[in-house]
Amino acid sequence: MPVPIPRQRAIPAVESGQAPAASPGGSSMEEAPRKESKVENNTHTNLTLLLIEDDPGGSTVVPEMLDAAGKPIRVRTARNLTEAGRLLTDDVHCILLDLALPAPGRTGEEDELGVLKHVLELAPRHAVLALTASGDAERGAEAVRVGAQDYLFRDELDGRLLSRAIRYAVERKRSDTAERRLAEGRLRAQENRRLERGLLPTPLLEGSSLRFAARYRPGRSRALLGGDFYDVVRTADGTVHAMIGDVCGHGPDEAALGVELRIAWRALTLAGLCGDELLGTLQQVLEHERADDEIFATLCTVDIAPDGRRAGLCLAGHPSPLLARPGRAARLLPYDNNGPALGLLSGARWPRMQVELGAEWSLMLYTDGLIEGRIGEGRERLGQDGMVEMVRRQLAEGLRGEALLRAAVNEVRNLNGGELADDVAVLLLDRTV
Repeated sequence: MPVPIPRQRAIPAVESGQAPAASPGGSSMEEAPRKESKVENNTHTNLTLLLIEDDPGGSTVVPEMLDAAGKPIRVRTARNLTEAGRLLTDDVHCILLDLALPAPGRTGEEDELGVLKHVLELAPRHAVLALTASGDAERGAEAVRVGAQDYLFRDELDGRLLSRAIRYAVERKRSDTAERRLAEGRLRAQENRRLERGLLPTPLLEGSSLRFAARYRPGRSRALLGGDFYDVVRTADGTVHAMIGDVCGHGPDEAALGVELRIAWRALTLAGLCGDELLGTLQQVLEHERADDEIFATLCTVDIAPDGRRAGLCLAGHPSPLLARPGRAARLLPYDNNGPALGLLSGARWPRMQVELGAEWSLMLYTDGLIEGRIGEGRERLGQDGMVEMVRRQLAEGLRGEALLRAAVNEVRNLNGGELADDVAVLLLDRTV
């Protein structure tokens, strides 16, 4: 269907690109920010007005208008909403709507603002000025309550008033849109924070004499949760099970997968699984839930006997825990039987190693974010040996529990010269006599 030809108005020179004489009522307000409008006959216009009206007594007289730079404000006219839909292109900044125009499928008796509501649905990103009969201020005010930026009387239009009203409407619409987006962003951020806090683990250690501490620092900016995950539970037989893991990557998908693995680990542990059987089941969970076949996760699990003197250790591509005991230098637990990361090899096995802890000890589990930070401006990284030396020194200074973890994470960050790129999770279990 051909596009209807816009009807003639009082200022055909503006549409054709001929600059009219400067209006004495031209606005002196600052030029509003805008999108770059299209070029018609080599004339750049700063604002475009779409007039939607169908006056049986003749076309509404739209006075000549100039912007603050002296350029003409382009005007388009649509006789109905169908034409308006065709003329409503991206370079239209403001709509001047005659409220007397009937809404599609409605009569004026049903809803006197039906046409305005239809236009607001048709052009939710555009500023709208309502045009009403002289003296009908109540209807104009109602139009503003419905969603128009302002209202004008049909027989009181002049260049100065209309130019100012257009600029005000455009700026108010832009301000309202920015304010709404800001409020939506704040609400979304609050919801995300509440969700992430709810997904962080609550250790289940009731009845255990072990002390627990943890530090968590996601690598993603403004995030509370990263791809690292940990958990600690005590089963009915008195065994304390601890786990820490790391999903490759740093995005929200990796964080979600980490939460799924943590929850699965807790459920399987409370159901009585441990060691190779537990890790094999977790690998099945990861393979079903990951978005890409190349995604994998490292994991370290420790099950501490009820007497607290020995533990079983399983490593799936993960750094070995650090064990500290009174009178002895802190050291890493054996990692000779370190199995592959979850998701790398089908049918993989993860041997469970038996380790002696002793009567009094501290056991620190961590992710590689703690050891992969750089030392100064060079390319050298802290590594496991550097971490062991750092923790030994901090223990010698008398740091324990939460204070030890806080000092370790802060020192690694300072050595790196700023925020760490990777997620960092560290948990500490202490047994004292």
